[in-house]
Amino acid sequence: MRTNIGLAAPAALASRYARVRALSVALAAPLSDADASVQSMDDASPAKWHLAHTTWFFETFVLRDFVPGYRLFDDRWPYLFNSYYEAEGARHARPRRGMLTRPSLAQICDWRAAVDDALLAALPGLSPEAEALVQLGCHHEEQHQELLLTDILHLLAQNPLEPALWPGDPKVPVAMPGPPGWIAGRAGEAEAGCDYPSGATAFAFDCEGPRHRVLLHPHAIADRTVNNGEWAAFIADGGYRNPALWLSDGWAWVQREGVTAPLYWRQDDGVWTRFGLDGRRPADPAAPVTHVSFFEADAYASWAGARLPTEFEWEAAAAAHDPAGGNQLDGAGPAEPRPSAGGPAFFGDVWEWTGSAYRPYPGFRAAEGAVGEYNGKFMSGQFVLRGGSCATPRGHVRASYRNFFYPHQRWQFTGVRLARDL
Repeated sequence: MRTNIGLAAPAALASRYARVRALSVALAAPLSDADASVQSMDDASPAKWHLAHTTWFFETFVLRDFVPGYRLFDDRWPYLFNSYYEAEGARHARPRRGMLTRPSLAQICDWRAAVDDALLAALPGLSPEAEALVQLGCHHEEQHQELLLTDILHLLAQNPLEPALWPGDPKVPVAMPGPPGWIAGRAGEAEAGCDYPSGATAFAFDCEGPRHRVLLHPHAIADRTVNNGEWAAFIADGGYRNPALWLSDGWAWVQREGVTAPLYWRQDDGVWTRFGLDGRRPADPAAPVTHVSFFEADAYASWAGARLPTEFEWEAAAAAHDPAGGNQLDGAGPAEPRPSAGGPAFFGDVWEWTGSAYRPYPGFRAAEGAVGEYNGKFMSGQFVLRGGSCATPRGHVRASYRNFFYPHQRWQFTGVRLARDL
């Protein structure tokens, strides 16, 4: 896999590695062994599996392959915790990850500690290639930290008691914003994607490059995402009952699944509530709507007389904004979209669906070997999302970052920003 990685000094890389690994453990700390073992659906994985898989990544691609004499903690576990790397051989079926009651959560944590000790001891003597894999592994684990939270949320939502993972922040009333403002987008030829020069300190996944030219047509993009109050108006106007608003596949999905509102929404005595990591609460009308599919996002855009932005329109608009700003994950604590503090914000709160298919850029080539399977083989049938969410670790995203999911999926913190032609 080509990752366009500028290498940090070993001490800086060791510090980053330790911080990333500690956050994963902190996020899972409120869970019991039972909480961490259950799989709520095929798309999700148990918390224990996330903790184990990220450890397998470092043990396999760094310690096994670059540290002479290293012996696996348990040579039976790679079969359990490989995800999709065909080059690494047979593996436990994804839909049955919830059957792994053994090893226990405590044993997984012991494994993590052993791998951490071995990797930090080896780091000063690692080759640049191995250091690059440590850097990649840190970004890989940050992706799994977000998945860990969204999978825990989906799991807790299946419990009729609707338990909270942690207490929520006190709710401060916020006035409903007016209609979204419109930012005139760049038109004409532009560059998109990411090619960091050799020796740079930045990081990008291979699917973000190569940097290439694109043509942008005259358009405008909304200065904020759609909020819960606006989505409630869409529901009240029969948005989920009007086939004229929906793509054919989306309408079939709505009918088949009986979808009438965003995931985790419920109407109690005429009031919309949502379930989050802080339990069930009234849906804040000023907060960004979340847990909606591409199908829902596209239907809402049609209802609003707009459309979804292309990923390149989004990237051009976001390039001038700080990717470390906005409401993102700063540690083990509440993760929930918040009402806008004012002004355009392109990062944090919710991943924003675009109208762009997840396909390779011109000149894309996956690297040889197992890590070349990281992104390229998934470039089929999915749509691009941009911007990060409240569950994305701060510092993980950038304007060129391409997330991707299938159009029906909505258990992630996914929302909507509108665009329109000029």
